[in-house]
Amino acid sequence: MIKTIVSLFVCFMLGSTFLFAQSANEKAVADAVENMRKVMLAPDKAALENLAADELSYGHSNGLIEDKAAFVENLASGNSVFKSITLQDQTIKIAGDVAIVRHHLTGDTFNKNVAGKVDLMVLLIWKKQKGQWKLLARQAARIPVSQ
Repeated sequence: MIKTIVSLFVCFMLGSTFLFAQSANEKAVADAVENMRKVMLAPDKAALENLAADELSYGHSNGLIEDKAAFVENLASGNSVFKSITLQDQTIKIAGDVAIVRHHLTGDTFNKNVAGKVDLMVLLIWKKQKGQWKLLARQAARIPVSQ
């Protein structure tokens, strides 16, 4: 009887540790996404370089693909300007050292001195590198206007 109780307690503790680790990773990824949102609103070259993996593939809804250097340069130089960004309906799935994030992004832009609005579905892939979650890939898609 005592062995059964001890075994159940050990299983419970191991299961709790796993669940806590999963939740901690999801929170860390959510924090990384929020940090990215803030940095895109107030671009800082060092912060942008720090959040992106060297292998970054950043896909825009118009089909343009940027590497890390282009992603950083376009935001840091003011070529791509976000006046507001709102994220909704975010989901995070952890698979080992990879996180899959999906959300609905709306916002106001001011690219090349032209005001605009974005309404996108976004897929982000984050990879844990040296204990930090780094943006590895991003793909945005416009939400079709229903008629």
